[in-house]
Amino acid sequence: MKLYGYWRSTAAYRVRIALHLKSIDFESVSIHLVKNGGEQHHENYAAINPNQLVPTLVDGDFSLNQSLAIIDYLEASESGLSLYPDDKQARAKVQALALDIACEIHPLNNLRVQQYLANDLNLANEAKSAWIDHWMTIGFSAVEKLLVKTSGCYCFEDQITLADICLVAQVYNANRFNVDMSAYPYINRVVNNCNKLEAFQLALPENQADAVL
Repeated sequence: MKLYGYWRSTAAYRVRIALHLKSIDFESVSIHLVKNGGEQHHENYAAINPNQLVPTLVDGDFSLNQSLAIIDYLEASESGLSLYPDDKQARAKVQALALDIACEIHPLNNLRVQQYLANDLNLANEAKSAWIDHWMTIGFSAVEKLLVKTSGCYCFEDQITLADICLVAQVYNANRFNVDMSAYPYINRVVNNCNKLEAFQLALPENQADAVL
């Protein structure tokens, strides 16, 4: 099994966490998102993933893009711990929170949006940072309110779920962009608890072979 990704990609980070939580062996293949005009745009990778984004999972002759779809594919393998509760309503709540993060917060600050803001709209770094801060603050404020009701050690009581995977990766991104996270004690507690676990530590961006620090 191969995972095409990039050390600092939030979406690839999610999949790495899931792979380690489920104790699935995989080979990491680095696709540098900036060098050489962005290797995700090169013909050989675009043939694997026409969206020209990471991650892409290749399992034999099967390939799949989109981090949440990949994680659900891994979940179906029944390897390692389950990333969802058994109860159907609790499972739906986990999916909803994961989507709040992955679909409502992350896309507004990912690399190609930043590049468009800077290169096409000619936004200065200060304005670009304000954009990122604005949308992350709105998103995290909503997540914090949900965690007040649902969290224990993790987003949903004391079970690691897909929601934790998405939250940890997005908070890492927020810290990278110097977003003030002090207003979110529930988020910070959950993230700190997750980052004590070996699977999360192994998946950290700076612990990847292609990391440039």
